[in-house]
Amino acid sequence: MARPGVSLEVGADKVAVITLRNPPVNALAMPVLWGLKEKYEEACSREDVKAIVVTGANGKFSGGFDISTIQDVQASGNMSALGRISVDLMTKLIEEAGKPSVAAIQGLALGGGLELAMCCHARVAAPKAQLGLPELQLGIIPGFGGTQRLPRLVGLTKAIEMMLLSKPVTSEEGKELGLVDELVPAEAVLTTARKVAVDIAEGRRPWCITLHKTDKLEPLGEAREILKFARAQAMKTAPKLTHPHVCLDAIEEGIVKGGFAGLLKEEKAFQEALFSDASKSLTHIFFAQRSTSKVPGVTDVGLKPKVVKKVAVIGGGFMGSGIVTALILSNIKVVLKEVNSDFLQQGLNRVKGNLQSRVKKGKLSKDKFERAISLVEGVLDYEQFGSVDVVIEAVVENVGLKQQIFADLEKFCSPSCVLASNTSTIDLNVVGSKTKAQDRIIGAHFFSPAHVMPLLEVVRTEKTSPQVILDLMTLGKTIKKIPVVVGNCTGFAVNRVFFPYTQAATMLLDLGVDPYRIDRAITGFGMPMGPFRYFFFNSTISSLFMLVVCCCRLADFVGFGVAVAVGQQYLNSFPERVYVSQIFPLMFSDKRLGEGNRKGFYLYDEKRKPRPAPELQGYVDKSRQLAKLMPGGKPINITDKEIVEMILFPVVNEACRVLEEGVVVKASDLDIATVLGMGFPPYKGGLVFWADMIGAGYIASKLKEWSETYGKFFQPSPFLQARASQGGKLSDPVKSGKSRL
Repeated sequence: MARPGVSLEVGADKVAVITLRNPPVNALAMPVLWGLKEKYEEACSREDVKAIVVTGANGKFSGGFDISTIQDVQASGNMSALGRISVDLMTKLIEEAGKPSVAAIQGLALGGGLELAMCCHARVAAPKAQLGLPELQLGIIPGFGGTQRLPRLVGLTKAIEMMLLSKPVTSEEGKELGLVDELVPAEAVLTTARKVAVDIAEGRRPWCITLHKTDKLEPLGEAREILKFARAQAMKTAPKLTHPHVCLDAIEEGIVKGGFAGLLKEEKAFQEALFSDASKSLTHIFFAQRSTSKVPGVTDVGLKPKVVKKVAVIGGGFMGSGIVTALILSNIKVVLKEVNSDFLQQGLNRVKGNLQSRVKKGKLSKDKFERAISLVEGVLDYEQFGSVDVVIEAVVENVGLKQQIFADLEKFCSPSCVLASNTSTIDLNVVGSKTKAQDRIIGAHFFSPAHVMPLLEVVRTEKTSPQVILDLMTLGKTIKKIPVVVGNCTGFAVNRVFFPYTQAATMLLDLGVDPYRIDRAITGFGMPMGPFRYFFFNSTISSLFMLVVCCCRLADFVGFGVAVAVGQQYLNSFPERVYVSQIFPLMFSDKRLGEGNRKGFYLYDEKRKPRPAPELQGYVDKSRQLAKLMPGGKPINITDKEIVEMILFPVVNEACRVLEEGVVVKASDLDIATVLGMGFPPYKGGLVFWADMIGAGYIASKLKEWSETYGKFFQPSPFLQARASQGGKLSDPVKSGKSRL
């Protein structure tokens, strides 16, 4: 790969074209910024240059500041390595230069790329270019002047939307807003930019310094009302995050005291945000997501993924229909097989309902709806399976049934067809034990609802071929999932790690802690819902815990599903670390099934909005009487912080076992999987990253303390204890031991 750099060429029109080169998106790495400074200084000093055009190589302007540099600075703590880019380079050298400059934009101008373009005195763009400031996704704010220049070009309301929501606009919309001055075909961008630059230099067009513009800014009183509303919305949608408010503070400073004062405020705020825990966590998640595509022995051995044109899905239930929906939304033909015509029609209706829901929400046009629904065909036999590239089995969790299906698939499918199971409970080796195609058998573990949730666990066995793993990873990416390769064990990665979650919550309930308080503490931590609400929300989680447990909104949301089968798997696999509470069997016996029949730990209205159930206390009291855990028959005294720790530290403990066993390729895979699969707050960096910020020593000491009081459920794992005694991080690579990968 070519080294990053910047070139300068001067034409007969006396326009210096400065080109950014850093594939694939011309990221503004430090060598590029240094080169930009050098070439700008050269262009400004040359007598044969009257104007400047800035552009990017290979049809892309710039994807923004190099994020690896952000991570390096966070690790070193040395901000001086960045210098004062916003003030010295962007403002004093480029915007205040004695020669005009024009940005020639193709492809994208994001983050620092757009900030650079806004420092220029005009912008010429090709159609469909993406323009935006997505920095808040990384826990930082625009740091090259974006908080000041964007409101002056597009108005305060639109600028806040683009920054706080990290929402880009196309160049077409940018032209309407005033962000783009000229919109021309891609092949004319550079020549038009040169002409505009000359026109500015020769006085035929205005020389516009963005930082000095005020015509798009609302009057101060109106601007403050807009900012007040934006702060309220930020508090409502992201109550745990501070950097959106820091961004708004910088914007307001510039409106009240002027653009340059705003730049200085932004510069200081950017530095503070850069070293925040939220930014470190979100930056980690950014790289963790991208690193999931690197699997040793699979993605680094020169294999090429097959092109998947047609997929068969067996089973049209809730999960199967969701998988079909995800496939056809990505323009993949699907054959949906069921056992009889009634079940088949129900499955097709579910698919249609999924699509109609997207149309109703404005996420799918009617034309695309018709296109998608035309891609699925229902069948009752295997006649068409010879032409499919991948089969995904999504039937009920019955070992014999699955074994028969895979034996049939071996007969009817081509020798290169990927044979995948969506099982969340059954050993894949057992599923494929009656076939000779075990090298093609793999787990495709979707999370419910499959057409919405972004995570796909690609479950490999010891016999699964690298080609099959690569093919399923590629299919996952095609249907807009994040595939994470995991090993074959009970619960795989995410569900295995979270199996102590609700058990710990029910133990606290039996110790006298109010279940609604438990839910509030967990949502206060940042989880999307508490364990009791979520249990009845997620069919997989209810399956995991019905027998082994058999927090409040989680429990309701899941429902019981195939609870007995899954619970038995966990009971068999991990009998030494299971806590069995009677709260769920008591409620189940009274048909309190959660959202399914509008009553569980909560009561639900017709819009599924929960409210506390007054009658719950009777079930809680009975469970506590049966458990006999409360010391002296009295509830324990506990803080909200301790509630969070007693529920999540056992989850970390199980993650340690998963890491030691090699169920995941690396710790960051588990981080992204817990964020995408269980809603662990991304601004905490994922489960393992969060645990490392707390420290293995503290976690191990608390678990040891609780194990001495409450039993083996809390016993710290040998892996955790070893890392604690060595002072190491949980995310440090495992040097030896068994691996399921």
